[in-house]
Amino acid sequence: MRQTVRFYLGEDLCTLRDISPTLTLLDWLRERGRTGTKEGCNEGDCGACTVLVVRLEDGRLNWRAVNACIQFVSMLDGAQVYTIEDLGTADAPHPVQTAMVEQHGSQCGFCTPGFVMSMAAYRKAEGAAADDQAIDDALAGNLCRCTGYAPIVRAMQQAMAAGPDRFDAQVEVIAGRLTALQDGESVRLEGPEGTLSIPASADDLAKILLADPEATIVAGATDVGLWVTKGMRRLKHVVPIGRVPELRALSRTAEGLRIGAGVTYQDARPAIAALLSDAGEMIRRLGSTQVRNSATVCGNIANGSPIGDGPPMFIAANATLHLRRDSERRSIALEDYFIAYGKQDRRLGEFVEALTIPEPAPGAQFRAYKISKRFDQDISAVLGAFMIETDEQDRIIVVRLAYGGMAATPKRASGAEAALLGRVWDEDALEAARAAILEDFAPLTDMRASAWYRQTVAANLLTRFFEETTGSKQARLARTGGLAHV
Repeated sequence: MRQTVRFYLGEDLCTLRDISPTLTLLDWLRERGRTGTKEGCNEGDCGACTVLVVRLEDGRLNWRAVNACIQFVSMLDGAQVYTIEDLGTADAPHPVQTAMVEQHGSQCGFCTPGFVMSMAAYRKAEGAAADDQAIDDALAGNLCRCTGYAPIVRAMQQAMAAGPDRFDAQVEVIAGRLTALQDGESVRLEGPEGTLSIPASADDLAKILLADPEATIVAGATDVGLWVTKGMRRLKHVVPIGRVPELRALSRTAEGLRIGAGVTYQDARPAIAALLSDAGEMIRRLGSTQVRNSATVCGNIANGSPIGDGPPMFIAANATLHLRRDSERRSIALEDYFIAYGKQDRRLGEFVEALTIPEPAPGAQFRAYKISKRFDQDISAVLGAFMIETDEQDRIIVVRLAYGGMAATPKRASGAEAALLGRVWDEDALEAARAAILEDFAPLTDMRASAWYRQTVAANLLTRFFEETTGSKQARLARTGGLAHV
């Protein structure tokens, strides 16, 4: 059992013994004089605090842009961290820094360090493209209020065409450092501000939670981080799970695609998209690059949010959730996990171990639609995810219609499903489902949408699903932003 948190900051090995379990990386950096990393929103939205975190995974270096404002220092054990101060110097700037100067990509400069770090990370991304759309997606988590994005995009295109940067010559050195930090030991720190436990295995995690069922599990901290920075909550015992190899596993089994509780949306996206035809597009609009680099698929489920984007999609796909308490394991239908607002079917000391998404039946039709005020990085007003299977006579034999934002939990539209089951998938069936769905939900009015709007959109999404799955001339509506694609 180790009693220190260890990681590299630039070229320096940091060994920390007396830290708060919820001390954010942003606060720690700025207290150490690394003030190039800025505090903007302090909730993972603006990107001014973006840093580069490198981890050794399956023998390869994985370079990720993350929001330092909601990343706990305790989550960085075994990692390499770079800030804007590490990129280059006035005499030897990083290619991104050179491009930002030459393309006039900076004005007031407050957001610039975050942009530069996101851009430096994007140069390291496998298969990164230099077209405007790909760059817009990569930088959607960075906001600028004065320069305008066109010169920043031009700077990214110039940087993509530039030669190697200083990190390219250090790959072996960085890999060697991180290999040396992989000692397989769990970590335990206790102090006046709380307890930190970093398990090195799923068995260790099970023991920790059995001894203290009230401990807070942290995967990506994209939700828990806000409990601290915005909710001002004091967490007595924090358990980051990022070093548990069993929970980072992503595999295809006889049951389908199994996603461990530590797998991020960014890492899971290609596999999910290959399984569910519309899922990749939905995940593209889930948070930002920084958020998807940290947020986990199972964490999006475990916290029980009624507006989480993943759960409705996975419920429509008939996913199974795997839970563990000590050595006891059980599996339940994902939809049964959500009992009521703030209440899930998870016992004391039990944790989410994985999610399995089954292979869709041949000919099954699946779609997922996110409706929000902004196209990028916005909370859903309504999210609809639908799957149907039909027989040779075009009669619906399986139907699963799941919604988020319409009730206190992610929920299936049981009345609309009943109106469709056994019927030919035609206009009459569609109208029956549209009428039934008005009885399925009694949504709230809040800042994101009115109850009337939500009910109207929920029915309209069924119409869109019908248009797209029946070969209509308008079978694929524009996906160009905001609510225009409803």
